[in-house]
Amino acid sequence: MKSATEYDRTAIKIADLCFKNKKIMFLDKEYFDSWMRSMAQRLDRIEKLCDPSSKQIQTFVMDGEKMLDNYEVCQMLNISKRTLQRYRSSGDLPYQMNQHKTYYKESDILLFIERNFDKFRNIKKK
Repeated sequence: MKSATEYDRTAIKIADLCFKNKKIMFLDKEYFDSWMRSMAQRLDRIEKLCDPSSKQIQTFVMDGEKMLDNYEVCQMLNISKRTLQRYRSSGDLPYQMNQHKTYYKESDILLFIERNFDKFRNIKKK
Protein backbone atom coordinates (compact mmCIF):
# COMPACT_ATOMS: atom_id res chain seq x y z
CA MET A 1 0.00 0.00 0.00
CA LYS A 2 1.30 3.47 -0.89
CA SER A 3 2.00 6.07 1.76
CA ALA A 4 0.51 9.57 1.76
CA THR A 5 3.75 11.08 0.46
CA GLU A 6 3.80 8.62 -2.42
CA TYR A 7 0.24 9.64 -3.33
CA ASP A 8 1.32 13.29 -3.16
CA ARG A 9 4.30 12.61 -5.47
CA THR A 10 2.06 10.72 -7.89
CA ALA A 11 -0.45 13.58 -7.90
CA ILE A 12 2.32 16.09 -8.62
CA LYS A 13 3.67 13.95 -11.47
CA ILE A 14 0.21 13.64 -13.01
CA ALA A 15 -0.35 17.38 -12.64
CA ASP A 16 3.03 18.08 -14.25
CA LEU A 17 2.16 15.82 -17.15
CA CYS A 18 -1.25 17.42 -17.64
CA PHE A 19 -0.23 21.06 -17.37
CA LYS A 20 3.44 20.87 -18.40
CA ASN A 21 5.12 24.18 -17.48
CA LYS A 22 2.19 25.58 -15.49
CA LYS A 23 2.28 25.51 -11.72
CA ILE A 24 -0.54 23.99 -9.72
CA MET A 25 -1.49 25.15 -6.28
CA PHE A 26 -3.34 22.83 -3.94
CA LEU A 27 -5.62 24.66 -1.50
CA ASP A 28 -7.27 23.54 1.68
CA LYS A 29 -11.07 23.29 1.16
CA GLU A 30 -11.89 25.53 4.13
CA TYR A 31 -9.44 28.19 2.94
CA PHE A 32 -10.85 28.06 -0.59
CA ASP A 33 -14.46 28.27 0.67
CA SER A 34 -13.70 31.28 2.90
CA TRP A 35 -11.85 32.98 0.05
CA MET A 36 -14.78 32.41 -2.31
CA ARG A 37 -17.25 33.76 0.27
CA SER A 38 -15.21 36.92 0.68
CA MET A 39 -15.00 37.34 -3.11
CA ALA A 40 -18.77 36.88 -3.44
CA GLN A 41 -19.39 39.49 -0.72
CA ARG A 42 -17.04 41.94 -2.42
CA LEU A 43 -18.75 41.40 -5.79
CA ASP A 44 -22.15 41.97 -4.16
CA ARG A 45 -20.93 45.29 -2.74
CA ILE A 46 -19.58 46.35 -6.13
CA GLU A 47 -22.84 45.36 -7.84
CA LYS A 48 -24.86 47.45 -5.37
CA LEU A 49 -22.62 50.46 -5.98
CA CYS A 50 -22.95 50.12 -9.77
CA ASP A 51 -26.72 49.56 -9.86
CA PRO A 52 -28.38 52.77 -11.14
CA SER A 53 -31.74 51.80 -9.65
CA SER A 54 -30.22 51.88 -6.18
CA LYS A 55 -28.94 55.43 -6.71
CA GLN A 56 -29.29 57.32 -3.49
CA ILE A 57 -31.48 60.29 -4.31
CA GLN A 58 -30.43 63.46 -2.57
CA THR A 59 -33.43 65.75 -2.58
CA PHE A 60 -32.63 69.27 -3.68
CA VAL A 61 -35.12 71.94 -2.68
CA MET A 62 -35.16 75.43 -4.20
CA ASP A 63 -37.65 78.07 -3.04
CA GLY A 64 -39.59 75.40 -1.16
CA GLU A 65 -40.04 73.22 -4.25
CA LYS A 66 -38.49 69.81 -4.88
CA MET A 67 -36.05 69.85 -7.79
CA LEU A 68 -35.33 66.78 -9.94
CA ASP A 69 -32.15 66.12 -11.92
CA ASN A 70 -31.85 64.66 -15.44
CA TYR A 71 -31.66 61.07 -14.21
CA GLU A 72 -34.80 61.36 -12.08
CA VAL A 73 -36.81 63.04 -14.86
CA CYS A 74 -35.73 60.43 -17.42
CA GLN A 75 -36.81 57.68 -15.02
CA MET A 76 -40.11 59.41 -14.25
CA LEU A 77 -41.03 60.01 -17.92
CA ASN A 78 -39.38 56.84 -19.22
CA ILE A 79 -37.44 58.78 -21.86
CA SER A 80 -33.82 59.00 -22.97
CA LYS A 81 -31.41 61.80 -22.08
CA ARG A 82 -31.54 63.00 -25.70
CA THR A 83 -35.34 63.27 -25.64
CA LEU A 84 -35.11 65.24 -22.42
CA GLN A 85 -32.60 67.56 -24.10
CA ARG A 86 -35.04 68.02 -27.00
CA TYR A 87 -37.83 69.02 -24.58
CA ARG A 88 -35.48 71.55 -22.96
CA SER A 89 -34.32 73.00 -26.29
CA SER A 90 -37.85 73.35 -27.65
CA GLY A 91 -38.99 75.13 -24.47
CA ASP A 92 -41.56 72.46 -23.68
CA LEU A 93 -39.91 71.70 -20.35
CA PRO A 94 -38.62 74.57 -18.20
CA TYR A 95 -35.37 73.98 -16.33
CA GLN A 96 -32.87 75.71 -14.09
CA MET A 97 -29.11 75.39 -13.82
CA ASN A 98 -27.38 75.20 -10.46
CA GLN A 99 -23.61 74.68 -10.29
CA HIS A 100 -23.47 73.39 -13.89
CA LYS A 101 -26.21 70.84 -13.24
CA THR A 102 -29.71 70.88 -14.75
CA TYR A 103 -32.71 70.73 -12.45
CA TYR A 104 -36.45 70.68 -13.07
CA LYS A 105 -39.21 71.73 -10.71
CA GLU A 106 -41.42 68.82 -9.78
CA SER A 107 -44.51 70.94 -10.46
CA ASP A 108 -43.23 71.73 -13.99
CA ILE A 109 -42.77 68.02 -14.68
CA LEU A 110 -46.30 67.24 -13.48
CA LEU A 111 -47.69 70.09 -15.59
CA PHE A 112 -45.73 68.81 -18.61
CA ILE A 113 -47.23 65.34 -18.10
CA GLU A 114 -50.76 66.77 -17.88
CA ARG A 115 -50.32 68.88 -21.04
CA ASN A 116 -48.81 66.07 -23.07
CA PHE A 117 -50.60 63.01 -21.65
CA ASP A 118 -52.92 62.61 -24.64
CA LYS A 119 -50.01 62.99 -27.05
CA PHE A 120 -48.05 60.24 -25.23
CA ARG A 121 -51.09 57.97 -25.11
CA ASN A 122 -51.74 58.35 -28.87
CA ILE A 123 -48.07 57.56 -29.66
CA LYS A 124 -48.19 54.37 -27.56
CA LYS A 125 -51.37 53.13 -29.33
CA LYS A 126 -49.78 53.24 -32.80
